[in-house]
Amino acid sequence: MSAVQLLQETLIKRSQQKKRTSPLNYKERVFVLTKTRLTYYEGKPEKKFKRGSVELSRIKCVEIVKNGGGIIPCQNKYPFQVVYDTNTLYVFAPSQKSRSLWVLMLKHEIQHNTGVLLKFHPQFWLEGVWLCCRQADKQAPGCEEYNLLGDISRKPLPPIPGQENTRRPRPPPVPQDEDEDDEEVVVALYDFPGMEPHDLKLVRGGEYVILEKCDVNWFRARNEYGEEGYIPSNYVTGKTSGNLVQFEWYSKGVNRNMAEELLRKEDKEGAFIVRDSSHPSTYTVSLYTKAGSGEGGPMIKHYHIKETRSTPRKFYLAEKHLFSSIPELIEYHSHNGAGLAARLRYPVGKQDKSGPSTAGFSYEMWEINPSELTFMKELGSGQYGQVRLGMWRSRHKVAIKAIKEGAMYEEDFIEEAKLMMKLSHPKLVQLYGVCSQQRPIYIVTEFMQQGCLVNYLRQRRGSFSPGLLLEMCLDVCEGMEYLEANNFIHRDLAARNCLMNDAMVVKVSDFGMARYVLDNQYTSTKGAKFPVKWSPPEVFNYCKFSSKSDVWSYGVLMWEVFTEGQMPFDQSLNHEVVAMVTNGHRLFRPKMAPPALYDIMQLCWDNRPEERPSFSQLYLMLSDVLEDDGISSC
Repeated sequence: MSAVQLLQETLIKRSQQKKRTSPLNYKERVFVLTKTRLTYYEGKPEKKFKRGSVELSRIKCVEIVKNGGGIIPCQNKYPFQVVYDTNTLYVFAPSQKSRSLWVLMLKHEIQHNTGVLLKFHPQFWLEGVWLCCRQADKQAPGCEEYNLLGDISRKPLPPIPGQENTRRPRPPPVPQDEDEDDEEVVVALYDFPGMEPHDLKLVRGGEYVILEKCDVNWFRARNEYGEEGYIPSNYVTGKTSGNLVQFEWYSKGVNRNMAEELLRKEDKEGAFIVRDSSHPSTYTVSLYTKAGSGEGGPMIKHYHIKETRSTPRKFYLAEKHLFSSIPELIEYHSHNGAGLAARLRYPVGKQDKSGPSTAGFSYEMWEINPSELTFMKELGSGQYGQVRLGMWRSRHKVAIKAIKEGAMYEEDFIEEAKLMMKLSHPKLVQLYGVCSQQRPIYIVTEFMQQGCLVNYLRQRRGSFSPGLLLEMCLDVCEGMEYLEANNFIHRDLAARNCLMNDAMVVKVSDFGMARYVLDNQYTSTKGAKFPVKWSPPEVFNYCKFSSKSDVWSYGVLMWEVFTEGQMPFDQSLNHEVVAMVTNGHRLFRPKMAPPALYDIMQLCWDNRPEERPSFSQLYLMLSDVLEDDGISSC
């Protein structure tokens, strides 16, 4: 007689054994839970083949996995873990409700097990490390207390009345809506019209309740009228006093040079910007004043917002005036100079109030109907095919890339595109979707008005300051830092593969043509092509690509920028460059690059990949150079 089934559902299982984890390691399996076993099968529910089984008595922990905003390379976005013996089984459910049901039912069945964990790891084991606590031993003790009585994403479940002492009480119900006190309220930073019927319209400054975080890029939300729908996550921010993004006087991503340019353009006494300082988690007020300027003209003062060491911490610009939050500080100094050169009278923000690019035009919309595209002028052609300016639904400008036959493995790319669409960052050219049902395949991306970075530099030689050139490099570094954090390797980073928009923001492009990897290294097949003059020794000798080979290429890109678009090693053939680089030869210092910047380029060109800095380290080093006033006069 077969065991009575408690649950059965088609879920996705992640491979436990393979070191390299790719989308192919995520397999659909029919999971069946009985009173004694958790078993998973391959095939349809009516005709299935057993692939694995875990006795419930061996299970030590069942809990949701906090994904930390990372990308899950499968369609199910709600992971949970089953820890048994020395193994961790990662399972991905299609919805929050489904996951809660499995977690709660399993917890109920194992509540009398011996050896239940006191602490567990709330995030994934990935690339030889626990993402939550960075411990490199897979058997390392957990870092968060384990709650056997309920889902850690919710409050512990109360006992069922009248059955507190029963050995096998019935399973607790799946929790429904959380209390209003636990609702997450966000503020819209931009207007969002909504592209599809299932979207929710956003109005800048409006407040919305988050109902579900579908993935890192899209949330389901409710407005004040009770209407529900999908919204892009990068269009909203949390409503807390510590979150400065919601205030018009705060400008994220504005550095010292940009702040001064914006304030001079405003040309008003008391115009100000609150921006990030060069040191993480600190802020600076940049203030424009004409008072007492004399013959020198208006001045721009930069005041660091300081914190007290006492608890609770206080914020201040002048020590006599302490405040519990930065918004309170700004409000006070908008009425009282109190030691500043002027009152904070006119908040100045970035001029571009239009919303950022979204990861696709709507949630889970990666296939675009070609009949909704209007083709306009040709923008150019590249390695993969012709690129044209176009319109989507006659209202959204896009770039449309037609992939010529034989340029790529089309089926592999279409699978890859679903993952690449989920990469969304202000310094990456956004992939909106693909038209894959006809030939040629179309790739639809964000339109960048100023075009290719290397052409932009060459056409305007002699008009750039070192500070402006460094800001371009920082833009690229930000985009690459994001790719690095999400285990993407570009493999063809160069100024020709970066684009610029009308706001003079540089974004990394064509990263989608690179292979998606989780082990941070891809060894190319024999005969693979690569850009020799941008490549490190391990690539042209062994065809080994990694994020550290991207760092080498980034050093060459910096050289391109500070030579205003020169070709690296322009007097040498590829085989000569291989010999020169192998023998220790490096590109010369550009005239516009100060020694501190050339030192950073040299770090990128270290023969030993492990000695090269990461992109996050590069960004901090470059920011420090930019904060130095001397760069603008180098």
